[in-house]
Amino acid sequence: MEFPKLLIDTSIIIDFLRKKNKENTLFWKIINEYACYISTITEFELFCGAITDEKKLELEKIINSLQIINFDENASLKSAEIFLSLRSKNKNIEFRDIFIAATAIVADLPLSTLNQKHFNRISELKLQNIDKWI
Repeated sequence: MEFPKLLIDTSIIIDFLRKKNKENTLFWKIINEYACYISTITEFELFCGAITDEKKLELEKIINSLQIINFDENASLKSAEIFLSLRSKNKNIEFRDIFIAATAIVADLPLSTLNQKHFNRISELKLQNIDKWI
């Protein structure tokens, strides 16, 4: 059986790392139903926040269980398009979120995030409905 594919935003993994009861996290629930991917931008964000060696080891275990999609030229060009569109509507979001969204769009993957408010501004992006798990 082949699982549907899904790109996971940084917020999903941070939530998993912070909570004591891992089984109640969105990450725990989706890894059993999806083939999960992250962007190299998410990898960057996670390791920027991993101050201790213990946290780095924990992250490495998580990341090794996921597939990583590189932020490439196509994602870069899509990011510029998204940025210009958002700026013209005065609805800017952080560059890193634009980069992650562009990675999802270029890879034709839905995105799972706890930050739906910002990502909803990108009309071309397919967001996973997380209501069934929250």
